[in-house]
Parts: sequence; C-alpha cells; structure tokens
Amino acid sequence: MSGINNRVKVTTDLELKDRLVAINRVTKVTKGGRTFSFSAIVVVGNEDGIVGWGLGKASEVTTAIAKGVEAAKKNLIKVPVLKGTIPHEQLSKFGGAEVFIKPASHGTGVKAGGAMRSVLESVGVTDVLAKSKGSSNPHNLVKATMVALSELRDAYTVAQNRAVSVEKVFKG
Repeated sequence: MSGINNRVKVTTDLELKDRLVAINRVTKVTKGGRTFSFSAIVVVGNEDGIVGWGLGKASEVTTAIAKGVEAAKKNLIKVPVLKGTIPHEQLSKFGGAEVFIKPASHGTGVKAGGAMRSVLESVGVTDVLAKSKGSSNPHNLVKATMVALSELRDAYTVAQNRAVSVEKVFKG
C-alpha cells in the first residue's frame, strides 16, 4: 500500500483548519442516573494537500472536539492535488463503507456527501465527483475516504518509482 510513504510529520508551521464531521452522544445508565459522554470525528487539513482525521471522546462536546483535533494532527497524510482535482479515479473500502472518487473538470465543485465532503474540502480538492456505497456510517466513510486519498499517485511519483521519464508514463 502506497499510503505509508506519504505520512507527514506534525510541524508547527502548518496552518491546519479543523472540520467537525459528526458528534455521537452515548448514554450510560447507572444506579445514580444517566451519564452522558460524547465522541467527535474531526478532520483537519491545510487545504493544500495535507489532511488527517481523529476521534475524540469526552464527557463534554468541546473537550471531545479538542481531543479529536489533537488525534487528527498525529496522523496526517500528503495527497497529490493537481489543478484542484485528484490525479485519477480511486475505489476504496473500509468496513461496510465503499467510496468511489473521480477527477472532475474545473468548475464542477465537490459533488460528495457529508463525511466525504469534509475530508475532500479539507485536503483542498475543489472539483471532484464522489459516491459512497454501502454503509453511511461517518466513521467508516471518513476512514475509507482517507484510504482512497492515501493510495492516489501523481505521474511524477509513478515515473520516479519506475525510474522512467514522465513522458514514458503517459505514452507507455
């Protein structure tokens, strides 16, 4: 899997914006009454090819979001974004969620559902067609989208791995 090579170390000079994907409230019933806890899925990105996701759990929403942002900063990946879109189409699965992302021409916009839209906008993609099949669980959708983005390769990377010129990649 090529997603391992494009990990990004957390540096303080990155200006990451966080997006809240979903909040889940969990109720635990005890002898003393009900206790509420919250889990938050957060996506962070610099809208220039770097994105990460995190899950935070706490007894308050704001604390859960803060923990999610810290977790997201620990697993950032670099994604090739060419002229506002992705280099090629990609199909990926995680659990019951299956995602399909496809490059689009300039002016199309981000045609994607909720959880996928957050990830794609955080990475800086402005034109893309995306479809989620199977489960609509935001946890698995975010993870499947991240797997799909981590497997993307641009022509320069392919040429470098094969030790050939970029023209040879396109012409065969």
